[in-house]
Amino acid sequence: MKVLTLLGSARKKGNTATVLTLIEKELHTLKNTVERITLHDKTIKGCRGCLKCLAYPNEIACVQQDDADEIMQKMLMADVILFTTPVYFWGFSAQIKTLIDRSNAFVTQCFKPGHTSLLQGKRIGLLATGADSFENNAEGVFTAFDRFTHFLQAKNTGTLYVGNCLIPSDLPNKTTERARFLAHSLVS
Repeated sequence: MKVLTLLGSARKKGNTATVLTLIEKELHTLKNTVERITLHDKTIKGCRGCLKCLAYPNEIACVQQDDADEIMQKMLMADVILFTTPVYFWGFSAQIKTLIDRSNAFVTQCFKPGHTSLLQGKRIGLLATGADSFENNAEGVFTAFDRFTHFLQAKNTGTLYVGNCLIPSDLPNKTTERARFLAHSLVS
C-alpha cells in the first residue's frame, strides 16, 4: 500500500516525529511505500470559509494557491493517510489543523442530501503525543478526528496517543510495541 504520513509538528526530532519514525519503519517492514510530508516546511494558508471549492464537486478546487493543493493531491493518491500531531492546549497543532480545515475541498454536495467525499472509504489514522495523560488533555483531539473522519466518509483504521512525555528520551515503555500495532492496523 501507499501510505502518506503528515507530520504536524514543528519539532522534527520531537515526540511526534520519533513515534512516527517507529510507525514508518514498521510500515516499510510490511512492504508498504511510505512518504512523509513535514507540514511545518510547507506554506498552507488558513481556510477562508468562502466555500468556492464546492462549485467543483469532482476535484480539489480551493481558490488559494499554496502547498495544500499538492498535499491534498497526494492524499487522494495514497491508500492510507496518517495524520500526526502533538497536543497543544487540548487541540491539534496549527500545522495539522490548517490542513484539516482545508480538507473541506474534498467534500461534494456539502450540507445537502447526497453528501459525498473524494476521500470516501480512504483508510486514515491519527497519532497524537502529549505531555499529559489522555484524560483532560487529548480526548478532544480524538473526538474531533472521529467527526472529521465521518465528515470525509473515510475509514478510521487506527489511532494512538502517547502521553506523559516531554522529550523523546522519556517515551513511555511499550511505545515501540504500540507504534507497531498502529502500523499494522493502518494497512491490515
